[in-house]
Amino acid sequence: MTVKPPKYVKESLRTLEERGFRAFLVGGCVRDLFLGRSPQDWDVATDATPEQVMALFENTIPTGIRHGTVTVLLGKGAVEVTTFRREEDYSDHRRPGAVRYISDLHEDLSRRDFTMNAIAIPLHGIMIDPYGGRADIEKKQIRCVGEAEARFTEDALRMLRAMRFSAKLGFAVTEETRMAIDACAYLAAHLSAERVRDEVEKILLSDRPEVIWEVLQAGLLDRFLIKRPARVPADPKALGRAENHKFQRWAALCAQLLDMGLISTADGFLKALRLDGKTISHIRLGVEMEKCGLPEDRQGWKTLLWRYGVQPVLCAAAAADALEDGGYGKAVKAVLKSGECFSLKRLAVNGDDLIGLGYHPGPQVGKALEALLAHVIRCPADNKKHTLIARAAYLLTGD
Repeated sequence: MTVKPPKYVKESLRTLEERGFRAFLVGGCVRDLFLGRSPQDWDVATDATPEQVMALFENTIPTGIRHGTVTVLLGKGAVEVTTFRREEDYSDHRRPGAVRYISDLHEDLSRRDFTMNAIAIPLHGIMIDPYGGRADIEKKQIRCVGEAEARFTEDALRMLRAMRFSAKLGFAVTEETRMAIDACAYLAAHLSAERVRDEVEKILLSDRPEVIWEVLQAGLLDRFLIKRPARVPADPKALGRAENHKFQRWAALCAQLLDMGLISTADGFLKALRLDGKTISHIRLGVEMEKCGLPEDRQGWKTLLWRYGVQPVLCAAAAADALEDGGYGKAVKAVLKSGECFSLKRLAVNGDDLIGLGYHPGPQVGKALEALLAHVIRCPADNKKHTLIARAAYLLTGD
């Protein structure tokens, strides 16, 4: 395969080779090249030790030197350079307790998670693919390197990564790998909530967010649920009706989990997964709005936008659309695109205008502005300065 990485990546490979070291592109960047995608990150595996790598390049950062990784900075680019290694003692089912540098590329590839990530390509020469990764990419399937249960026992996060790759790439998890996930799912309890959250969020923000139901049914989120789902929703792809946005996809998921009795509160579920306070607040308000029933006209939506803000209302619409295809999200977006006023910031007059009419600063001005906003929400064409000044004068004098 002809490799055409950016110049800075070629330079890192060439520099290592010219000094007598072996160097290969590995991991996700190789997979992405086969898929015709532009890699976001570039990873190089080499038999040079971290100390030798740092001595070769002028600008380096020892980002993961405990595990043999050095970030090489070349111009505006960065390359992760990692020494061939053997990993041992996964006592916490997440990270190796011991790392030993080795000279054998094949052994280095054997420690990797999936065959599609265990391909090595030199700058010049023949691709090394001992586990059939390229064939699996062509078949669009996810298969573990070696024995699947052994890979998941070493690092339980790999089970969630398998599901995330399935959602992101549209690949199927092989039957053998899926059976190993079922057998090892209990090990997910060893993972930090933050790590689980990150993988779940990547699945939700993919083009196939419905894969989250495979995650739930496999038992990978059991510690965060009241019970494991015995079924998927009638329309498992309903999550995809929500806009591909963090707040809205989480809101849609929470609505479905609540509807199926799998969690007691959205708030508690999201806190357990260590989501940030702003996200939790928006989703909590959105789910509560959805339970109370959502409006059927523009005036109702504008009133909710006034009272709760844009993001909570979008979360409410996403939650409702996840339960029934009511077009709630489209209705909110139509209001937002219309430019019609639903907040004091969009009102054609402000407090200074009212003080100039004789209103007292403070509560009187605030009440008057809210009265004017309520009127404009009912009558959007009246959001003109001269119209609202006249109405404000009438409210003040009664004439």
